[in-house]
Parts: sequence; structure tokens; C-alpha cells
Amino acid sequence: MSRRCDVTGAKPSFGNAVSHSHRRTRRRWNPNLQNHRYWLPSERRWVSLTLTAKALKTVDRKGIEKVVAELRARGAKV
Repeated sequence: MSRRCDVTGAKPSFGNAVSHSHRRTRRRWNPNLQNHRYWLPSERRWVSLTLTAKALKTVDRKGIEKVVAELRARGAKV
């Protein structure tokens, strides 16, 4: 499973961890991914999405029907 949000496309970002002695080692920042199941009334079925916390708020604001329509317009399988 890739660590990527289905709605926003957020993925891990990379950089350096800097210690007290200022030595740099590579590290990564993972997005805050949550698995969430939504009921699609138009299709009478559940849809599972992997979303960031920000995308959860986006779905709450726009509605699951509109978000799924945008995903399908992009060519994503839902």
C-alpha cells in the first residue's frame, strides 16, 4: 500500500534530521493517513478511502458524492 492520500495526493516528504551536534541524517515526514469508510447513497454501497486528516475535512465540507465524482473525473478507481 502506498502512503498516499486518495483525495489530496499527499505523500511523504523527505529532509534531514539535525542533531544537537548538527550532524544530518535523512528522514521522512509521513502524512497523517486515516482509513475511512463512507456510505454512497447513490450506489447503495460502502466506499473505503485512505485520506489525510485535511482530506477528511474536505469530504465533510463538500460531501462524499462530490468528492467521488471528482476522483472518477481524474480517472481513479473508487
